[in-house]
Amino acid sequence: MLVLMTADFAADTESTAPPSKEELLTRVATGDQAAFGELYDQMAPRVLGLVKRLLIDHAQSEEVTQEIFLEIWQSATRYEPARGGASTWIMTMAHRRAVDRIRSSQAGRDRDTKIGIRDLAVAYDDVSETVETRIEHERVEKAMSRLTELQRQAISLAYYGGFSQSEVAAQLHIPLGTVKTRLRDGLIRLRDELGVAS
Repeated sequence: MLVLMTADFAADTESTAPPSKEELLTRVATGDQAAFGELYDQMAPRVLGLVKRLLIDHAQSEEVTQEIFLEIWQSATRYEPARGGASTWIMTMAHRRAVDRIRSSQAGRDRDTKIGIRDLAVAYDDVSETVETRIEHERVEKAMSRLTELQRQAISLAYYGGFSQSEVAAQLHIPLGTVKTRLRDGLIRLRDELGVAS
């Protein structure tokens, strides 16, 4: 049996066809919540899939997907159908948002690493350091013993006593020039005794 369709029936069939993503996005731009719900149902699995491929972490992927759909709701007015399909616009937005999250996470890890390194107490060997200090002290004492008594006296007051050259001159009751000469000659001899390059 052959059934003839009327023009009214054809019009009803067309009106029940699901709206395209572009139509839904255009309606979302006007604040249509139902259109947003339909768009979400159609696009959420693809968006989540893309984000999850980039971020790996499921919880973060869900969070970023929510952020993407919030951005779609807020910025649907910027969608221009002449520049491309709605799916492309949404997937590009999703990709950018996921990459931003990766960069943000990496920057946070780098910052935490720098802080961790800065706050890390560097372990050192107290015994080794004490031994090295003692050996160095003994070398200096031995070198000091090879100085003349006058040089040793001037160096001891200036470097161990913390006196200025003028104060050393006043304590030893000698001219300032003599103190400078004794210090210079004594330091040259110490340098030679300790094997320090000039």
